[in-house]
Amino acid sequence: MKTKTTFKSLILFTICVLISNAQLQGQSFDSLDQNPQDIAYFRPGVKSKPQVKVVYGRPKAQDDVVFGTQVPFGEIWATGSNESTEVQFFCDVMFGNKFVRAGKYVLYTIPNKNYWTIILNEKTDTYGAHFYDPEYDVAKIEVPVQKGSKLDVFSIGFNTKDYGTQMTLAFARTRVKIPLYTEETLISKI
Repeated sequence: MKTKTTFKSLILFTICVLISNAQLQGQSFDSLDQNPQDIAYFRPGVKSKPQVKVVYGRPKAQDDVVFGTQVPFGEIWATGSNESTEVQFFCDVMFGNKFVRAGKYVLYTIPNKNYWTIILNEKTDTYGAHFYDPEYDVAKIEVPVQKGSKLDVFSIGFNTKDYGTQMTLAFARTRVKIPLYTEETLISKI
């Protein structure tokens, strides 16, 4: 009788351990991305509401050149890593010479040696450039490539000049500046 009770206790203990182990495994998390996500905001003033928000992945440079090697020339690029880079305009903007309504878009680029093609696409929530569909393009402009100091991690930032705002894409020694004009920017210059 004692052996039967001990055996039942052993079986019950084993079942409890198995269930407990299964619950612990169900609570595991994926490992961290090698390329972290970042957010860049543009606000015309310190206390102003944001006018532009960019959410993007930040890959690391594998060499000093990056463009033409790590990121091929002439091919569509997700302008970062992991999920497609998303740009949200909180107001209507002039994106280069193209009028773009307030909303959320994906930012794709086609890097070349001397200029880049910059594309805003309305098919959001995509991964990388794998799902790029030109049918959803809302704006496409070309901007020149400039040189800058070495930057090992891809970054996006904003600079305000007398004539408007520039969204700057920076990686390795490459800089690409995308002109943006908001109604507030244009009115304040009149």
